[in-house]
Amino acid sequence: MNAPTAVRSAKRHIGATTADFATVETPIGPFTAVVDADGAVIASGWTAEVGELTPVIHPTLRPAELRQRDSLGELTRVITAYHEGDLAAIDAVPVRQQSGEFLMHAWDVLRKVPAGAPITYTEYAAISGRPDATRAAANACARNAAALFVPCHRIYRIGGALGGFRWGLPVKRWLLDHEA
Repeated sequence: MNAPTAVRSAKRHIGATTADFATVETPIGPFTAVVDADGAVIASGWTAEVGELTPVIHPTLRPAELRQRDSLGELTRVITAYHEGDLAAIDAVPVRQQSGEFLMHAWDVLRKVPAGAPITYTEYAAISGRPDATRAAANACARNAAALFVPCHRIYRIGGALGGFRWGLPVKRWLLDHEA
């Protein structure tokens, strides 16, 4: 599976003034996505409140203005298709996040964890190139602004415990069961 790079350079986007967002009803509640002017997801999650998403957007990517849309076109179709069972629908969605070198790399690695094959934080740290940095790997999941498209829900604790998830453990359980 060749997922697109999870993060694109933010330098040309500094000072972006407007981003669009839309909310889609899903079997596990409302899902909102925020996209920049290029259509890349800069934040997303299972909420109807866009204000819950904007604080996790890196300051260099954070828009000054948000426009609510009824639909984000193809992205809205992809979100719906994923929740209806097309697990690969999210794989080609462009995502833009910004942080330090390890987090940027770790988010790219997350996009390569296949649906239905979750791994532990320890395994995630190892495939991210830092086998002794389990906490750093967990931090990459915690700081991921583009939930679903950068599938941090596919990472769990040793022994099968779910670990944390910004959108709640029932959502994480549903996603893992959906992808199994």
